Amino acid sequence: MTAADLPDSALELRSLVTSQGTLELTLIDVEIPPLTDNQVLVRVEASPINPSDLGVLVAGADMSTASVTGTPDRPSVTAAVPTEALKGLSARLDVPLPVGNEGAGTVVAAGSSPAAQDLLGKLVGIAGGGMYAQYRVVHAAACLVLPEGATAKDGASSFVNPLTALGMLETMRREGHSALVHTAAASNLGQMLVKLCLKDGVPLVNVVRKPDQEDLLRSLGAVHVCNSASPTFSTELVAALKATSATLAFDATGGGTLASQILSGMEEAASADAAEYSRYGSSVHKQVYIYGGLDTSPTILTRNYGMAWGVGGWLLTPFLAGLGPDDLARLRGRVAAELTTTFASAYNREVSLAGMLRPDAFHAYLKRATGEKFLVTPQANP
Repeated sequence: MTAADLPDSALELRSLVTSQGTLELTLIDVEIPPLTDNQVLVRVEASPINPSDLGVLVAGADMSTASVTGTPDRPSVTAAVPTEALKGLSARLDVPLPVGNEGAGTVVAAGSSPAAQDLLGKLVGIAGGGMYAQYRVVHAAACLVLPEGATAKDGASSFVNPLTALGMLETMRREGHSALVHTAAASNLGQMLVKLCLKDGVPLVNVVRKPDQEDLLRSLGAVHVCNSASPTFSTELVAALKATSATLAFDATGGGTLASQILSGMEEAASADAAEYSRYGSSVHKQVYIYGGLDTSPTILTRNYGMAWGVGGWLLTPFLAGLGPDDLARLRGRVAAELTTTFASAYNREVSLAGMLRPDAFHAYLKRATGEKFLVTPQANP
């Protein structure tokens, strides 16, 4: 692309919550600013819809009230935001926000610095926010050069899920655990974690909800898969915890009793060979980190697992902020090296920017159904 061919503006998706309690999703033309020395302009070719994107996108709106107006290539969605959801959105009221955490595309222009110039013409993965757009200006350091032969589709999910999976293992090692439990384990992230743990020799207990999800994970080599909908779930979970000695769990569901069930199972496994009774339970520390909210109901804890336990939140961004530059480079390097193997993502549907705002699409991706992952292709026709 020559300088004369470079665009002056680009189509971008914006999410606006008004102070009157209305969500507005629109496509607007955004001016592309001049590049600084260390910036590059990326033509965005693929960007996933992750659960972490949906909070910004729909902001707790009641999408059953959604209506679509506008034209096929410039649709606009409006929906009501419940009063209880509006209370927590004061910092973003009446401010249109760009959406999309990560994506991949080709660097079509670069600033004058050597680092920026070295990226010109290369296919890169980026996590700069605002990725539901045709073009995106980012700092050169935010770009991950994709390996030879990889496509933008391969690199679209090169940040959130791969680094989350690696972050879980890094957290496990730093906190002195030796095995993991993961819920909603048939997701794209869960499949990555299965492959990663097999490669690194880390015992992993996978919790799913459906028989076909069990089959999927076992086909990847998973050894311990427990179905939370099974009447024998508790027994199977304890058996898996005994076999693996897992004392750290990452829970994507958040609500309900699952975190408590996992802690209880860990306590039962840890106490199985206790030489004597202690009214304080085992001395083995058991930890559950909630990192998602697939179940939005309250987290219910029945404290029958002794006193050595913890429940907390875990998010990727604060975790990465606590890493040194060498550790971050090590993790990103591994993602690049194993992008099409360990960290490969599968998508069951592709949509354009305009396609994101059609009812059949947003009602589907808002279900957050396991195994149903959308890929946004900003360069595609409406």
